[in-house]
Amino acid sequence: MKAATLLFPLILSCIMSFLISGITTLKALGFVENFFSMWMSAWMIAWMFAFPSVLVCAPIAQKLVSLILKNR
Repeated sequence: MKAATLLFPLILSCIMSFLISGITTLKALGFVENFFSMWMSAWMIAWMFAFPSVLVCAPIAQKLVSLILKNR
């Protein structure tokens, strides 16, 4: 298996879960005193779910894109 096969979803899930957990933590709590530590805690949990989700969902999304574009 090529390294890129796992490295791309690892980086993608890292960035996306980091941004989304930050936005949702900010919306839920506002800028509280321990915002950063709460964000990091939420991010680690989100990343644990995001990485396997990307591994499962990416091939499905690729097939859907292929089907959509094939009909054009």
